[in-house]
Order: sequence, then C-alpha cells, then structure tokens
Amino acid sequence: MIDKELLEILACPACKGDVELKNDLIACKKCGKKYPVRDGIPVMLIDEAKD
Repeated sequence: MIDKELLEILACPACKGDVELKNDLIACKKCGKKYPVRDGIPVMLIDEAKD
C-alpha cells in the first residue's frame, strides 16, 4: 500500500491539487482524475489517468 507520508507530498500532475487513496487508485481532490498504483508505485502520468 501507499505510505501516508508519500501521499502528503504527491500532487496531481494535471492541476497540482491534493490527492488521496481511493479504491487502490490515487484520486485528485480538485479535478477528480484517478491514477493507477502498480506494484505499490503510483503512476502519476496524465496519459494514465482516468476521469
């Protein structure tokens, strides 16, 4: 799983908003984009995001 300290420093690459962990995805609180987590590593690429 993702470390809480890591979540605190991550930001959405699309809008720079804060993110949170939701259903094994990193979700932006501002724009709503969801980024996958693969093998415990967040894939914070705009092309990989789901709206």
